[in-house]
Amino acid sequence: MTIQFTKLQGNGNDFILIDEWDDLLVPDDRKAAFAKKYCHRRFGIGADGVLFLTKGVKAPLQMRIFNEDGSEAEMCGNGIRCFAKYALDKRYIVPGLARVETKAGVLEIETKTENGKTYIKVNMGKPLFDRVKIPAQGHGEFINVPLHGYEVSAVNTGVPHAVVFVDSLEDPDLMDAAPLIRFDKVFAKGANVNFVQRDMGNLRVRTYERGVEGETLSCGTGSVAAAAIARHLGIVRDSAVVKTAGGELRITFEHDMAYMEGGAETVYKGEIEFDLSTP
Repeated sequence: MTIQFTKLQGNGNDFILIDEWDDLLVPDDRKAAFAKKYCHRRFGIGADGVLFLTKGVKAPLQMRIFNEDGSEAEMCGNGIRCFAKYALDKRYIVPGLARVETKAGVLEIETKTENGKTYIKVNMGKPLFDRVKIPAQGHGEFINVPLHGYEVSAVNTGVPHAVVFVDSLEDPDLMDAAPLIRFDKVFAKGANVNFVQRDMGNLRVRTYERGVEGETLSCGTGSVAAAAIARHLGIVRDSAVVKTAGGELRITFEHDMAYMEGGAETVYKGEIEFDLSTP
């Protein structure tokens, strides 16, 4: 079966998008295997994840995202910007406000094009600080808790995140420590791990992503998580630029709601032969 795909990237976080607006192309029970096969950077197309676009039930559009290990994520900040860029180009949405259904809920997005570039602002909702079960304390805020040699804070910005402030992002031990935190039993579903350095009123971030099981050039929900914890601790105010290896995102807060703004680009389009008969 020949399937058309579009490769997109947001801040270097790259995705394969499969358009199922008219027809189901990849059966639901094959989506995980599809992601594992085609996200491989040597034996597939290569990507951090696969986005599936369909008509929504609670909103006009629905986005599902599968990580390269085949797991399905609730949401992805850079992914939804790529999703919006594609939907805008296909005229499934028009410039301005739109709504997208995700497993983390219905999110509002705003698109605009300036000087030939597309920018997307996403209402990421209210960061949740009470989704982690602290041993012997029940559920509550998890802020600057000693864990594997670091002070770790937790917040859910659509997916669970651990945030760790460090003096320098150049520390070579950071990515060795990240899996210990990511798989710690305190996080029932695991967590993305963000190491954060202050940068003159803004933030620099490196992220180890759950599902990718490695460092990515950027993580949208992780950038929101870093800014949310920094704001919670009084390190930044209601607006901050988060700098990642793949680029910058502006994170703002209005009435405790978080907004993420950044670009997204189409890299290329192509087609693949997907054998539905093989597992």
